[in-house]
Amino acid sequence: KFLKPTIWVSPSRVVALGGNVTIRCEGRQRSMEFFLRKAGHPNQQVRTVPNGTVAEFPITSVGQEDGGSYTCDYRSIVDQSHSSHHSNPVEIIVGEPSYPKPNISVSLGGTVVVRCWGQHQDVRFVLNKEGRHFPPVDSDGFEAVFSSSNVHRDLGGSYSCSYHSKSEPFAVSYPSDPVELTLPCQVPDTSPPSISLSPTGVTAPGADVTIQCQGQRRDTRFFLHKTGDLNPQRHMDPAGARAEFRIPSVSRQHGGSYSCSYRPRSEPFVSSQPSDTVELVVAGEGPSSVSPLPAPPSEGQHPDGMLRAKIPVLRVPLPLSVLLRRLPLGAAGPISGHGWGGGGWSSLRSSQEQPAWEAGYRARWAHWPQPVWP
Repeated sequence: KFLKPTIWVSPSRVVALGGNVTIRCEGRQRSMEFFLRKAGHPNQQVRTVPNGTVAEFPITSVGQEDGGSYTCDYRSIVDQSHSSHHSNPVEIIVGEPSYPKPNISVSLGGTVVVRCWGQHQDVRFVLNKEGRHFPPVDSDGFEAVFSSSNVHRDLGGSYSCSYHSKSEPFAVSYPSDPVELTLPCQVPDTSPPSISLSPTGVTAPGADVTIQCQGQRRDTRFFLHKTGDLNPQRHMDPAGARAEFRIPSVSRQHGGSYSCSYRPRSEPFVSSQPSDTVELVVAGEGPSSVSPLPAPPSEGQHPDGMLRAKIPVLRVPLPLSVLLRRLPLGAAGPISGHGWGGGGWSSLRSSQEQPAWEAGYRARWAHWPQPVWP
């Protein structure tokens, strides 16, 4: 007897009605014939894999009849008397459309924490990940938390969650939207990639820019990261150990801080440490500006005598100051400062004798260290 194979369902063993899943069966030998068996059904599916060790059994447009328990086994193509033991069972659960799908989030610190929450209280949540089984967790109110303090490479991957009533375990909700967890582990025998920008210096609007990332190994996928950008990351699969990300016809929106990382193609959820950062500075498009300034900060008043200006998130790689000017314009001189406080507030103490909240002020951006009122 050959060793029993490994069986798993991708992308999740909980699937919405009409969705698609693939059952994969991995053996220990090449040139094998694989069999997929469903409990309670006499018929079996057969796949011949002459050059590999994994057989795929896709199920398209899943119906209620596709739910159930599956196992697989394999035998030699050459000598059919040599076969394996059956795999452990894996279950496909077809979601109940009357249950709204839950939400999911994942965070990584010293512990991996996955939170699932929905619209029903006192239910049982199931966490789904390809090739991994997690014990179900009863909700505390509307939410359930799955955590692991043992952070290792196998935890990287795509997660979703579902829930069901404790009294009706076979009526399961549709799965949540998937969320990815990528582990920033040190890829063996490598260091973080290097990054460079061409051309360097301040770039004129409309020019083409290339960001180059250099690694130490082939068969990797490179990712380009921009600080503060929530859009999907750009990625490339170069033939060698270097990737070039071209940004044609740059504009103000492209300015910012960039870094890059890479992942082995064999381990798509394990990432290198990020590179150092490079700054892309795009010259302003106005007649007198050198670089784009963010939106003006909003004014604030506080009875402790401090003037406060609300500072938006900065993506401009230049030192800036905040100016507070007394209203009406021209009354008293501007008060300047450049320190950022908690929550994005810059606090500037008034030199006026009267309390600050009795006077009106307007906040503006300007360059530091020699601010000029716009």
